[in-house]
Formats: sequence, structure tokens, C-alpha cells
Amino acid sequence: MHYTLCDLFSDLTQNAVEAGADFVKVRMEAGASAVSLAIEDNGKGMSPDELARATDPFYTDGVKHPGRKIGLGIPFLIQTAESTGGFWKIESAKAGESDKPGTRVECRFDLTNIDTPPTGDVPGFFRHVLTFDGRYEMEIAYRKEGQGGSGTVEFTVLRSELLEALGLAEEGGFYDANAIVLLGQFIESLMEE
Repeated sequence: MHYTLCDLFSDLTQNAVEAGADFVKVRMEAGASAVSLAIEDNGKGMSPDELARATDPFYTDGVKHPGRKIGLGIPFLIQTAESTGGFWKIESAKAGESDKPGTRVECRFDLTNIDTPPTGDVPGFFRHVLTFDGRYEMEIAYRKEGQGGSGTVEFTVLRSELLEALGLAEEGGFYDANAIVLLGQFIESLMEE
């Protein structure tokens, strides 16, 4: 199992980027008693048979990670959600089989359940997924309800806008340590508002 929910969320987001998506949307909502995440991509998608196999921890396609004998991201999602009273849902379709190819993963975790892992470092999670290698667009949407509706934090950022602001648009990625530090500081500032 993952140490924190953000570790699990990071693994699931990496799956979306590595599926050949050029657009990935990550939406997280947090409250006092629950946290939910939805990841949607326009990558290669999975057939119903591939999706069924992806829930098996002893299956991997061998393409994304050559030599790896197991794939644990989705099985860990299922195990964590089911053992803590949470929820999970995965929908996927391949190009040519649907007018909207790609994959959508949704999950919700009950933070009051003693077996639910801690949420973890949310700004670190966002910084991490925005810096995955490759040329793709990612939209991060976050909402955290304050106690009694006060102090609600909500923002949406686009990877391309962040790269542009840091002068990295032509490079197409965060390949500079100083830029990654600035990115982290910017995300932390958004979460404090």
C-alpha cells in the first residue's frame, strides 16, 4: 500500500501521462472528512479486456516498464478504497471504439476511517505531476472546503501557463531545478489563499 493518498494519486496521474495523452485533467476536492480525486486523459485508453486485466496486480503490459512483472497502481487504488469504505471507478475507451478515447479514474476516501492513509503533501503532489517528462497539457483543479464553509481554497492552473511564466515554454518541461523550486513555492502560495 502507499504511504499517503498523494503517493497513490501521483502514480495514477503518471499512468495518464504515460498513456500517450496530450491532455490530462486532475481534479482534487478535500474536506474535513473526505478527499476525492478525478483524473481524465485523452491517451490511448483501454479495451474492456485490458481494463479488467489492469485491476490484476500480476499483470503489466511490459511496454511502459520493460521487465516489470507486476503493475500495482490500479490494484492499490482498489485495495485502499475498498478497505477504507472509499469509492473507485474507472472508465476507458480506445480510439476508434469511442468518440472520446482515453481514461477517467475517480476515487473518494473517507478521512475519518482509521485505515485510510494520510492525505500527504498536496502541494508536493501537484508539483510532482506537473514536472513529469513529456510534452502535454495538464490542468490542475483544486478545492478545499474550510470549516463551516469559511476559508475555502480553490484554484485551477494549466501546465502550459506555468511553463510560459517561467520561460520554459519552448523547452516544454520543467528541466531546471530553480524552476521546480519556484513552481513549488507558487503552488504553496495558491493553497494558502
